[in-house]
This record gives sequence, structure tokens and C-alpha cells, in this order.
Amino acid sequence: MLDGSQFPCEVEKRAKGQYLFFKVYEALNLLEKDYFGLSYKDNSDQTCWLDPTKEIKRQIRNDTWQFAFNVKFYPPDPSQLTEDITRYLLCLQLRQDIVSGRLPCSFVTHSLLGSYALQAELGDHDSGEHRLDYISDFQFAPSQTKEMEEKVVELHKTHRGMTPAQADAQFLENAKKLSMYGVDLHHAKDSEGVDIMLGVCANGLLIYKDRLRINRFAWPKILKISYKRSNFYIKIRPGETEQFESSVGFKLPNHRAAKRVWKVCVENHTFFRLMTPEAPTKAKFLTLGSKFRYSGRTQAQTRQASTLIDRPAPYFERTSSKRISRSLDGGRPGDGEPGVLMTAQTITSESLCTTTTTHITKTLKGGLSETRIEKRIVITGDSDIDHDQALAQAIKEAKEQHPDMSVTRVVVHKETELAEEGED
Repeated sequence: MLDGSQFPCEVEKRAKGQYLFFKVYEALNLLEKDYFGLSYKDNSDQTCWLDPTKEIKRQIRNDTWQFAFNVKFYPPDPSQLTEDITRYLLCLQLRQDIVSGRLPCSFVTHSLLGSYALQAELGDHDSGEHRLDYISDFQFAPSQTKEMEEKVVELHKTHRGMTPAQADAQFLENAKKLSMYGVDLHHAKDSEGVDIMLGVCANGLLIYKDRLRINRFAWPKILKISYKRSNFYIKIRPGETEQFESSVGFKLPNHRAAKRVWKVCVENHTFFRLMTPEAPTKAKFLTLGSKFRYSGRTQAQTRQASTLIDRPAPYFERTSSKRISRSLDGGRPGDGEPGVLMTAQTITSESLCTTTTTHITKTLKGGLSETRIEKRIVITGDSDIDHDQALAQAIKEAKEQHPDMSVTRVVVHKETELAEEGED
């Protein structure tokens, strides 16, 4: 899953992909599901998307079925998504894209996006709670420098009062402007044998050479896409000063790679450009003789369905960004770890926001190792809070998570924010 968790699922031998899709979406309580998909690695270690209309066993030749839940279609305007959980999952995908280097950013953008991620996960910056090097536990960039971490902390301090949902929205508003946002890259060669990259996205087909975009074919300009053996072709609509159509060909590593690019183009064109998927007899955009059609809902249909969503905002847990591993036992004998932040998660609902942070301190006393776990739970919201119930729930969860340990101390602080009085 995008939060790093595993979701085991039993399926029948002849089950179709749609069954597995349903089980995953049900577990996530996700309604705006059409932007997402399940990917897997084929025998050549290439990423493929599971087809919901076909039997799983006919798509995967490996004995072990392992899938990754990912964003398949990156919405050009994430603000049009209806639910917070959908935006949150998109944020998780983009954080992975950034850390892996798939989504390049400048120093300034890395810092800004990192600060919004911190605000969403930890809430307001607290100099008393957050030690000086707390930022080093998080990873926001492929090559993270001390200067970048200092800038992230500086920006994090300016987001005081911003809710996790608002921080996610600001993260997406800035991420969508990146030039490689939602671009699916594929290795290829042009007609002269020069190495290039084909990028498929919501707007069309992009051509890159040496990490620079050298050409762009918007979907309205492309009349037809096809592939033959290891070659991929696009037929281009004539320009204002041109009389005839033209074709452009690209060489892919093999037949499977050419077909993979073709399928990605078919799906992106259908999802982002059409009101409804084309019927097989009317599909003129595809190569002749192909049986493949995009079977899901288009973006237009998805947005229409989203307007009909009528339910309280679903609960979901926020998990932390990938951390740089730190050893609890790496110190000298007798030295204690200064409270390592192990987990930080936020549960949001329509009216309440619950943020839980866990610190673990390990010390050696008289040759014996002693571990202390401190959980800090902050509940904020406009509606009344049942403090006794919240306290009982916190103690119950602590005992369930650490059955071999005992609760030795409970401290409760109640704070009320007073509204400022206006002038008469």
C-alpha cells in the first residue's frame, strides 16, 4: 500500500482483477477509486497494470502474486477531488515519486513540499516538543542536505494553524505545477537511433532527450496510435500550413515494451479526453485488430460520480514519510537514546483531528536495558470532546500495542482557544 503497509487477500484461482480491486478499495474505504490501480512486475521486471476484466492468473506468470497500489491517472487539478482521503493517497504517491527521483524538484520546491508534509503529519511546530534535529528523521528528497532540512523547518514554522487536510491541499497545489507531474516515462529510440524517453500524461505524448523535453504531441493533435513488433507509431493531424497527415515512429526495446506504451497511451487518452469509453466498433484511435479497450470510468464520469458522494468524511490514519533508519542500540553502554520518534499518525474526521506521536527512549541501568514509550495524543476540533472516553481509548490502545509493558503515568492537559472579541 502507499503507506508502506501490507494487505493480504485471498482470491480464487480463476478470480478476475476486478475482485482484487474491490477488496482493496473496500479496505481503504475509497470511493474516488478510478485514479488508482494495482501494478505488478512481469518476468522482465517491467511494471504492468492489472487488467480488472481479465483473470489474474492469465496476467501474472509468477507463483507469488504481489501487487502495489499506486496512482495510475494523476488528476491535473487535485482540488477537484471530493474527499480528503483521496487527496491524502495522492500525496503519499507524490512523496514516493519525489524521494525516488521520478518527480524532480528544485531546492525551493523540495523545501516547500517537505514543510507541508511535516505540517500534515506533526501539526504545528512546537519548539518544546520537536527537538532540534527532528527533521533528520524524515526523508523528503533523494539527496537531503542539512541546508534543505533547515529550510523545511523554517517553512514548517510558518504553517501554524493549518489542518492536515489544508496542508495536503497546499502540497498538491504546488506539486501539480512540476513539469514531470504525472508523466509515465518509457525508454525508446527515435528514427535516427538516438536514445530518448517517451512520456505519457494527461495532456498527451512528450519526448525527452537528456532529461529535456524536445517535443510535445497533445492528444487532440494525435489521430491514431499503433504498434508493430517493437515499433510504436503515432499519426499526426496536419497543421494549419500543412496539407497531409504525418506519422512518427519510435523504436522500443522489444515487442512487449511497444505494446506497453501503446496501452498506456490508450488508457490515458480515454480517461482524460473522452466523456465515456469508446465502444469496440467505434474505436478509431486504436490500432486495427486490437481487442484491448480501456474498461474503467473516464475522468468526466468519475467527477460526475464524485458530486453524488454523500457521507461523513471517512476516518483514516496518516503514516509518516519514509525515515532515515536510526539504531536504538547504537550508543555506548550507559548512554540513553534521546527519545527516537518512531511513529506519527493523524486520524481525521469531519469535525475532529487526532494526532498521535510515539517516542521511544532506551537506557541501560545496572546492566539492564530499560525501554520507555511515550505517546502524545492531541485531539482538536470544533465539536465537544469526551475526555474520559478519549483517555480510556488511549490507554486501551497503548496496552494492546505493547502488551508486555504497563502504563505508569497519564497526564491530561485541556486547552481552550478563545475567540477574539470584535469591536462594537
